[in-house]
Amino acid sequence: MTLKGGSKLDADLVVVGIGVTPRTEIAERSGLAIDHGVVVDQYLATNVPGIFAAGDIARWPDAHTGDAIRVEHWVVAERLGQTAAFNMLGLRRRHTAVPFFWSKHYDLSIRYVGHAQQWDEIEIDGSVERRDCIARFRKSGRTLAVATIGRDREALRAEAAMEKDTVPTR
Repeated sequence: MTLKGGSKLDADLVVVGIGVTPRTEIAERSGLAIDHGVVVDQYLATNVPGIFAAGDIARWPDAHTGDAIRVEHWVVAERLGQTAAFNMLGLRRRHTAVPFFWSKHYDLSIRYVGHAQQWDEIEIDGSVERRDCIARFRKSGRTLAVATIGRDREALRAEAAMEKDTVPTR
């Protein structure tokens, strides 16, 4: 395959993942803060009183890392919607669910738990070639995310540990 710039890839198959750009025009015209999505706080409230955002458009402070994140996965969108609904009812619940996604390619299943925008090191335990491994994305010695192949239980354990290890709130 030849790329637009003239570089060639030696491959039998190329998979291209194209990201999504959230449609924020109406939110922006309504005075909501925008930064790669609609900015919300830990309760999914926007900067406009009484207005909440959830789903693929919301950019919230991750309880595990403190980073502002936006995740495009249907289960994450559901969890955000549940938290926003509680808060619209006045129950004041922080969104602390750990983001994740999975991808299945024929007989290969990859799971990713957490969110690592930047990391210092990736530690791999097991064998990628044998499709039995966990990769830990770390920054300053702290695990921010894990990717697993063939180790679903380890992904679940990592999610539970991340839910306990949250950053302090203001």
